[in-house]
Amino acid sequence: MYPEFSLSVQYGEPAPEVPRWRLRRWVGRALEHALAPPEPRAGRPVALTLRLVGEDEGRALNLAYRRRDYATNVLTFEYGEDPSGLLSGDIVLCMPVLRREAREQGKPLSHHAAHLVTHGVLHALGHDHIEPGEAHAMESLETAILAAQGIPDPYGVRARG
Repeated sequence: MYPEFSLSVQYGEPAPEVPRWRLRRWVGRALEHALAPPEPRAGRPVALTLRLVGEDEGRALNLAYRRRDYATNVLTFEYGEDPSGLLSGDIVLCMPVLRREAREQGKPLSHHAAHLVTHGVLHALGHDHIEPGEAHAMESLETAILAAQGIPDPYGVRARG
């Protein structure tokens, strides 16, 4: 069962392949796994905004907030927990980048989008992948969340250490 959450979906670019109901399902599944007991924040409400953008907006946001002059697939802004216990964040998906990556990787766009929505949700909850141990934990959680939805491991076969 999904934890309590609110989701605002904004389409800065048309993306009929990823309707609101599907985005909501992916977010709910990610939250269900990431905030399951014994996670200390289990049961906390979550408020997220998910914005789907074109290449120009994606590039401008990446430049403004990460000082990188290209459009990236997903950007997440984690706002943490407010005094009432609400966890919040914004997730931006650049649809032209997602489409291109899915095509190059030979996978359905829906699988790639589900992965990046999940990745963004985990970042919004404070997960990171800077250190190898963090990366392993985050990738393992992403893989489990996606597997529960019948989506193959987005990282493919790799050595686990």
